[in-house]
Amino acid sequence: MDLKQKKIAILGIGNENIALIKYLKKHNISNLTLCDKEGEISDLTLQIGEGDYKFKLGEDYLSELKNFDLVFRTPGLPYLNSQIQDAKTNGVEISSQIKLFFELCPCPIIGITGTKGKGTTSTLIYEILKREFETNQKSNIYLAGNIGNAPIEFLDKLTEDDIVVLELSSFQLQDLEKSPHIAVVLNISSDHLDVHKSNEEYVEAKTNLVRHQKQADFAVINADYLTSFQFAAITQAKVFWFSRRKSVDFGCFIAGDTIVLRIHENDHELAKTGEILLRGEHNLENICAASIAGFLAGAKANSIKEVLKTFKGLEHRLELVGKLNGISFYNDSFSTNPDTAIAAIKSFSEPIVLIAGGSEKFADYQELGSEIDKSTIKTLVLIGETGPRIKKEIKNKNIKIIDQCQNLSEVMEAVKNEAASGDVVLLSPASASFDWFKNYKDRGNQFKEQVKNLYEKIN
Repeated sequence: MDLKQKKIAILGIGNENIALIKYLKKHNISNLTLCDKEGEISDLTLQIGEGDYKFKLGEDYLSELKNFDLVFRTPGLPYLNSQIQDAKTNGVEISSQIKLFFELCPCPIIGITGTKGKGTTSTLIYEILKREFETNQKSNIYLAGNIGNAPIEFLDKLTEDDIVVLELSSFQLQDLEKSPHIAVVLNISSDHLDVHKSNEEYVEAKTNLVRHQKQADFAVINADYLTSFQFAAITQAKVFWFSRRKSVDFGCFIAGDTIVLRIHENDHELAKTGEILLRGEHNLENICAASIAGFLAGAKANSIKEVLKTFKGLEHRLELVGKLNGISFYNDSFSTNPDTAIAAIKSFSEPIVLIAGGSEKFADYQELGSEIDKSTIKTLVLIGETGPRIKKEIKNKNIKIIDQCQNLSEVMEAVKNEAASGDVVLLSPASASFDWFKNYKDRGNQFKEQVKNLYEKIN
């Protein structure tokens, strides 16, 4: 791509595009106009460094896009935004940091998408490949994407012998025109309907993970969900399956209490489910997906076995914060939709005090209500904008509902009064975090701090 000859607009100056701007600047691509709805020039300059930039800031930052040759959008700005589509109709090329990375990356990419489990699966694949190749000076393994790091940051370091593991959201995939060498499709259910116009549009965005694959590529697909299953019909790649409910001919599955990798009619027993540190049936899906993807990328069964038995999971994903007077506290703040909360609830047979609710994403809470009704939840502490909507779906009168708390300190006081030895206190909000908190990480960190304070008060 001859970017030096193009008039370029950068839409949205968040983490991804800050990394993109620095990359373009490093490569002497200077004809950049930085467009942001809320930014201040002084603040943006502190983040990106001095440069000969033009700025378009404020409510009309998307106006006049058709005056550019190339536009890089931030993932949070929908590809189907009317002003972006109008620019495209007028001949403007629409791209993104992830799209540029796919075009320039010299080595194989393993891409992972799904509604839940992307971060855990991506990190597990990364750890498996690190274990396999850590003594091989020829190959380096990189982890990036929606999980936190922008891959453009290390693009110049890559060689054709390296491997990049990318967690990819629907926003990053929506206009992708290349697919990864190994595509991992986890569960696909309704999400992000605050941005996508419909569930169909959300699923369609994710199909780009496999749509542009070639016959020499691999697709690793969840066989337990119909929507995910349908991705197999879209790809030209060789398909491998994973399942926690049934055996598969090529791939990874759960047989009784054993995780089995089946390749070329040979079965490799990777681990017993009781040996795994990750809690929850949904994590068995993530383990199966990561195992087959790691194998296809070159990891041997022994490396996979070693990692599966030691991997503790990610922060804010069913994270055990601590135990106090026989009560276990779990931080699942990354749960921003009903499906992830349902998976978390199903992970426990102990009595549960559940903290749920948050800011609005227009999700349907009916299924969550049904799961709560039949679960081991004894007390439900509801917070935020979605608290009343969740409450409407609860039919089990034996579940105590507390919905008057105005902040997290009041929530923890309620929890202290409700939880007893042998119980689980679970923060799994099933909602976004932008009412009381900056983001899900802030929500999880504040919860962990409150648990720490509670421990200090009791002791």
